[in-house]
Amino acid sequence: MRFIIEILLTGLAVFIAAHVIPGVHVNGYFTAVLTGVLLAVVNATIGFILRILTFPINILTLGLLSFIITVCMVLLVSSMLSGFSVDGFFTAALFAIVLAVLKMIFGAFETR
Repeated sequence: MRFIIEILLTGLAVFIAAHVIPGVHVNGYFTAVLTGVLLAVVNATIGFILRILTFPINILTLGLLSFIITVCMVLLVSSMLSGFSVDGFFTAALFAIVLAVLKMIFGAFETR
């Protein structure tokens, strides 16, 4: 049950972030949920491998490279899904920041 709630809250966060940020378009709530699931899968597989390979550089950049990898994962998901689109790198970076903040807020309410 908790996993389903987490998926639905992630979809809500994607949906809100897409409506707040100009340049990010999502067709509907189901597409937002699918985007959230696909983002999680891509970050857990490809993103994890890239973070392991770039670990020494990530230490030197104080984690900035990890954020850039996350932005690239958002752009990858944007190219994979037809109902979700991001206009460019800086829009994807803003989307990743807003999404992280919204998930943090939802996580704070979920634990209560």
